[in-house]
Amino acid sequence: MILAWVISLLLLCTALVAHLERLNAIRIVEVETLTVAQQHFIAAEKAVLECEQNITALSNLKENSCFVQPAGKNRWLISSKEKPTIQIGVVIDDKTGIARRFNWRQAFD
Repeated sequence: MILAWVISLLLLCTALVAHLERLNAIRIVEVETLTVAQQHFIAAEKAVLECEQNITALSNLKENSCFVQPAGKNRWLISSKEKPTIQIGVVIDDKTGIARRFNWRQAFD
């Protein structure tokens, strides 16, 4: 009787260890996925920011990493080419030529 009880406790502990190993593996994958997603998001934001800062001279950029669309008088929509797609609205001041954001969104496909 005692032997059956000890064996059942050992099996229970074994199952617990296996479950904890699986949870740790999932947590490692989760952290890595979040890190990669954050790096992609930062890269997309930097690309959009570069296009925003150089919107009056986009032809001078070595590599254009965004789509630029007109959205009215002195208004432009700038979208990143890479995923995740970030889209911003920009207004260009007539007097100073400085671009200013008026909205921001993440576009989902």
